Amino acid sequence: MIKFFNSLTKRKEDFSPSSDVVKMYSCGPTVYSYPHIGNMRAYLFMDNIRRVLKYNGYKIDGVINITDVGHLTSDADEGEDKMLVASQREHKSPWEIAKFYTEIFFQEAKKLNIDMPEHVAPATSVINEIIKFVQGLIDKGLAYITSKGVYYDISKFPGYGKLGGAVDSKMAGARIDVDEEKHNPYDFVLWVKAPKEHIMKWDSPWGIGYPGWHIECSVIGNKYLGEYIDIHTGGVDHKTIHHENEIAQSDGLCGHQVVKFWMHVEFLQVDGGKMGKSLNNMYTLDDLKAKGFEPEDFRYFYFNAHYSKQQNFTFEALKGAQNGLKSFKNLVLSHKNGANDVSNEKIEEYKNEFLQAINDDLNMPKALAVCQKMLKENKSVKIYQTMIEFNRVLGFDFVEKEEIPEEIKILAQNRWQAKQNRDFALADKLRKDILDKGYLIKDSKEGFVIEKA
Repeated sequence: MIKFFNSLTKRKEDFSPSSDVVKMYSCGPTVYSYPHIGNMRAYLFMDNIRRVLKYNGYKIDGVINITDVGHLTSDADEGEDKMLVASQREHKSPWEIAKFYTEIFFQEAKKLNIDMPEHVAPATSVINEIIKFVQGLIDKGLAYITSKGVYYDISKFPGYGKLGGAVDSKMAGARIDVDEEKHNPYDFVLWVKAPKEHIMKWDSPWGIGYPGWHIECSVIGNKYLGEYIDIHTGGVDHKTIHHENEIAQSDGLCGHQVVKFWMHVEFLQVDGGKMGKSLNNMYTLDDLKAKGFEPEDFRYFYFNAHYSKQQNFTFEALKGAQNGLKSFKNLVLSHKNGANDVSNEKIEEYKNEFLQAINDDLNMPKALAVCQKMLKENKSVKIYQTMIEFNRVLGFDFVEKEEIPEEIKILAQNRWQAKQNRDFALADKLRKDILDKGYLIKDSKEGFVIEKA
């Protein structure tokens, strides 16, 4: 039995989906800037859940949203849309910004070998559905119209605060904005009436405008997964406002609890503190690459802490993870041509230990410890095969990399220099010599890559 910690009930519970296909929603990126490693921890978490469910034999119907409109710069429904801010910063249209950073996000996810959901839905692709959803909330008396837009009336939803904490007057100041037409400081925007100069806007029954941030997740979840969702994932920072608002919207419209399990990943700290632009520590995978680290090193680093705990990133810790992963891979490959001298009973014991670890609320540090213990056994192809099976959850590349001979490296470097000197005849000859020796050269703007032919 799989057990997950449910943020809604605040306890670990047996996981049993409503059908043989797990319906899973994951809060996706706001595509206005480069994703940093703190962002990517949330998607490694999503990947971890998906791989564990699949390892247990479940099929998944998953969706991730892309916030390409409507995410205001403040949770108090104040400020400009983040897409518009990026548009002004980079002198591009919001549509160009969204396209560029969406592609970047998927490139980063691919580098980390993240198992992506079956559906990807930008907010701008469901505008008609958002308008219909908001109208439904108005019709049920859960929302009201002001001169600035449409707001959700939390006083009409008795369960508001059950996920992120009770609503009280001491916290109200954090949500008060300049809109005196709001019934309650915690009421949140569903549809924003846009000024004439606003770029991303659509016609609606309440005037030309654009959606608030929170509504897109309720709408996309409803469109792709229906009224019953097994798991909803996201960062712990979403719990008190964004996900609280989702519950109010979705449960309010449907008249019942929509999401069964709410699961949240904790923050990634840097050098014991927060990440921030002013601190110059919002590292991307490219920043790690520039210091000699691969995305897989960060993936291994992630598995060394439980998702529910804050994890402290330092380059020293990442170096430890890099060395650990290298050793781990070498141990796995050392069993590839081993004998069959480990009993089937012993292998089954390791399989059961691994399964118990991952099914105990994704205890990946313990799962890695099981792998390490197994790899200390006498060299056995059975252990290698078992690790390949475990790797359905771990998601590493265990393909043995062949060392490029020094002779080939010298020929390749001479060829590259010939190209720089525009001696293309010599470059072509060296390319042929390299090919005759069984290797290919692939050029790029940055240089070249040598591969086995």
